[in-house]
Amino acid sequence: MKSLVAVLTVLAAIIALWYAACVPMNIKGVLDQAERAGAEVTPATAKARRDMSEIGLVANNSFAIGETWVQDRPRLPAPHQVAVELWETTVEKKITSKRSLIYHAQVTLSATLLGFAIGTGLGILLAVGIVHSRVMDMSVMPWAIVSQTIPIIALAPMIIVVLYSIGVQGIIPKAVISAYLSFFPVVVGMVKGLRAPDTMQLDLLKTYNANTSQGFWKLRLPSSMPYLFASLKIGIAASLVGAIVGELPTGAVAGLGARLLAGSYYGQTVQIWSALFAAAILAAALVALLGLIEKLVLSRMGVRA
Repeated sequence: MKSLVAVLTVLAAIIALWYAACVPMNIKGVLDQAERAGAEVTPATAKARRDMSEIGLVANNSFAIGETWVQDRPRLPAPHQVAVELWETTVEKKITSKRSLIYHAQVTLSATLLGFAIGTGLGILLAVGIVHSRVMDMSVMPWAIVSQTIPIIALAPMIIVVLYSIGVQGIIPKAVISAYLSFFPVVVGMVKGLRAPDTMQLDLLKTYNANTSQGFWKLRLPSSMPYLFASLKIGIAASLVGAIVGELPTGAVAGLGARLLAGSYYGQTVQIWSALFAAAILAAALVALLGLIEKLVLSRMGVRA
């Protein structure tokens, strides 16, 4: 009960701060509209208002505060505007509609899951190789770390251009970008997990004359499961980011990234924010699903999550 109250208190504080931030962010646009409608505003000219601070404008035009929360195209949409847009584009629109966020989320989700599967498989294979091979540990791991220093926003267009030049289009380029972002957390977590057994446990297996393969399946792999699931939660969120980023350079017409682009082109900030919240909700749902799978798997193994 206390935790619920704490969460609601923090949520209420965030919403209050959000509403407060809308006032100075949107006040200039509201005053411009009021001036065109014939209302008396202070200062009276747009040039003078541009040179004046937002706080000063709010102090001199307190009558306009309420309008900062209901603009059609605000610089910062109010929470209720985003909530209404989310409701209208999820509940009130058919799933097959191009204006439905569920439709766009399905497109992004397909690339996310494919990229996550590729990245997870590659990450696990690399981790196994790194743990069992000194050469791979010294050669592959540094390159895996270096690969994550390249900004994905710069790398994504290059990946797409290269793949398009060899005829690879559609979902694959986005999945490759998703895999690129998701494999590294899996590598790091899996390496840590496979190395989790201590020397006494490894020596005990040796006394039973267990070979490397038996040590892997009976000791290293079970010990790595908590680390693996922690990495998968990070990887699935990174994979979703990769899928969205992969949609931006292609000028995609479907997907959450395409929704963000469309909102940017036409100045629809409410649409942009609703797409961002849809992406956050989708990421939270995927992480929660992995958490449920983690509990089921670890409970079957007799390990407390």
